[in-house]
Amino acid sequence: MVEGKEGHDVEHGGDGHGHSDIDIYDPNRPKLGIRQRMHHFTWAWFTLPMSTGGLSLLIFAQPHQFPGLREIGLFVYIVNIIIFSCLTFAMLSRFFLHHGDFYKSLSHPREGFFFPTYFLSIATLITSTQRYAIPDNDTTLKWAIQTAFWGYVVVTLILAVGQYSFVFAAHNFGLQTMMPTWILPIFPIMLSGTIASVIADTQPDIAAVPIVVAGMSCQGLGLSVAVMMYAHMVGRLPNREHRPGLFMNVGPPAFTALAFIGMANGLPDTFDREMDGFIDVHLIRTFAIIGAIFLWALSLWWFGIAVVAVISSPPKYFHLGWWAMVFPNTGFILATISIGKEFKVESILWVTTGMSICLLLTYCFVLYSHIRAVIVQDIMYPGRDEDVNDH
Repeated sequence: MVEGKEGHDVEHGGDGHGHSDIDIYDPNRPKLGIRQRMHHFTWAWFTLPMSTGGLSLLIFAQPHQFPGLREIGLFVYIVNIIIFSCLTFAMLSRFFLHHGDFYKSLSHPREGFFFPTYFLSIATLITSTQRYAIPDNDTTLKWAIQTAFWGYVVVTLILAVGQYSFVFAAHNFGLQTMMPTWILPIFPIMLSGTIASVIADTQPDIAAVPIVVAGMSCQGLGLSVAVMMYAHMVGRLPNREHRPGLFMNVGPPAFTALAFIGMANGLPDTFDREMDGFIDVHLIRTFAIIGAIFLWALSLWWFGIAVVAVISSPPKYFHLGWWAMVFPNTGFILATISIGKEFKVESILWVTTGMSICLLLTYCFVLYSHIRAVIVQDIMYPGRDEDVNDH
């Protein structure tokens, strides 16, 4: 390990990328010690528990279950809690070892956009906890998850307003620099709708309706902001190293489609606002399905754009943005499962089983690439992480 002058030169090179006369893509470049590498442990690491949590939810939602599958999902859920806890400790260690990194990480024009992935990881933990850890008849835990939901809504709303306000004031981005990560600050508040779709039908009627209303409001906010971002992104593909990030665009319409169906089903069966039988829960559920199909098609389009872009110019080096090939596509598959279940079309459900297998293989591939990149120091190395501008 390099802890002396040579390592210092790599860390403090004069070009702003953390290197001077050393090629950071050279396999024989100097190796750094753990303290120096922790300086480059970025918020983008939380795309790992975010994706792992999504995988546990996908396992739970599988239309074709076999004995032991739910236990596998529970194991993934527990592993995700451990991963999230370890990464939180590692991030705190970075800030302790390198004073000033906290503010720099939030204000950085690239790394700062990954800060919301921390809250996206929390969103998957809340929904996974509802699926795997809360019994149907436990009133205390139902109140706990309801409290977690409302707390999450408040915190992520502050994040959505605060981070975009800071970005608008502190940075002057040109449209040619538009990246899919610009959507991330609105993602956590949008997933409030997804959480609502999972917990609403487990809550008492008096609590379920406010949860659905809040979830719909947050989901609408998230999708609306995402659509505004889409307008800047059409016709501007990222460079090849960051094209897997295009899959982030699949997420907003997919998770909204999923939330529409879930929240409509979460309303009490007796729901009728005017008590006249005109706009009742059955009509709402019908329009939820129609809206879900409408948005599902947009997700499919973005999925196709991302696939073509990545295949036509595949990245050469691993970046944490590769996890975008997992989490947003999880929402796409979950939305497809929900639509298939609503129409009771077995062929659609078998297609989602195949899609789930493909996503599992993608998860394993990205996880392998992630671990390898850590070992060979392709990430957590000056100039190779999200704490440097390279697009």
